[in-house]
Amino acid sequence: MTRFVLKNSKAVLQMGLAALLMIYLMIPPALAASLTEQFMSSDASSRQVVNHQILDDLLKSHIETDSEGLNRVNYKALKSQQSRLQIYLKQLQSIKVTALNRKEQFAFWANLYNALTLDVVLSAYPVKSIRDIDISPGLFSNGPWGKKLVKIEGTMLSLDDIEHKILRIVFRDPRVHFAVNCASIGCPNLQKHAFSGRKLNQQLNAAASSYINSNRGVNVNNGRLELSKIFSWFQQDFGPGERAVLNYIKTYASPVLKTKLQQASSVSHYFYDWNLNDTAR
Repeated sequence: MTRFVLKNSKAVLQMGLAALLMIYLMIPPALAASLTEQFMSSDASSRQVVNHQILDDLLKSHIETDSEGLNRVNYKALKSQQSRLQIYLKQLQSIKVTALNRKEQFAFWANLYNALTLDVVLSAYPVKSIRDIDISPGLFSNGPWGKKLVKIEGTMLSLDDIEHKILRIVFRDPRVHFAVNCASIGCPNLQKHAFSGRKLNQQLNAAASSYINSNRGVNVNNGRLELSKIFSWFQQDFGPGERAVLNYIKTYASPVLKTKLQQASSVSHYFYDWNLNDTAR
């Protein structure tokens, strides 16, 4: 979940969004296209179910929900279980993901992303923010998102590859932003369960609803609308323009939030908290 800012705003305006995206991901356009194409195929008739039990057990036993509805991770305790997490990651690398059906694929990639993120944080723990884990290659890169970490079907992939070149492009489902977790307070919750193909739609809807109806996702105070930067960074995934984003939010908003949204015609501010979602505050 790389977030990259160029200080020369004039240069940013002159560069196309696609070109800028390729620069901050440090991936040539041709390579990005081939990576997406490689994992575009699926088998609709497949009944194969990927076993995510290890991740499911670790999430259930190491996530605590605080008074504000934020799922915090007990990284200190989970550190002793990192070897189990790595066994799970090794198991995923043995699976031919293109032989799965679409729902199993989505669950596979989302769980892989979240498990990799946990492993990255645990390897550097204690740390205040995932952005402090500066292992990505490239002059303008920071954080861990650009480092190749896992091999799937013979191809080394980074967290950015999984999120931006596979999940977002292959599935074209904005709920991906509520499924992947970047280990930050501002991010949608890391769920207390692994995603599964069988329950995928229900799980994604619940994740979207939980975040949109939290103060970390949407805030309306005295008619002033404030949104998570996720709705700004990935605005194009939710629809063409700010109005489409607001309409998307309304589909998951509670009755109370919907009433508040009627008081706001535009977004006043975008916010995000990069502090680690740790139980040790």
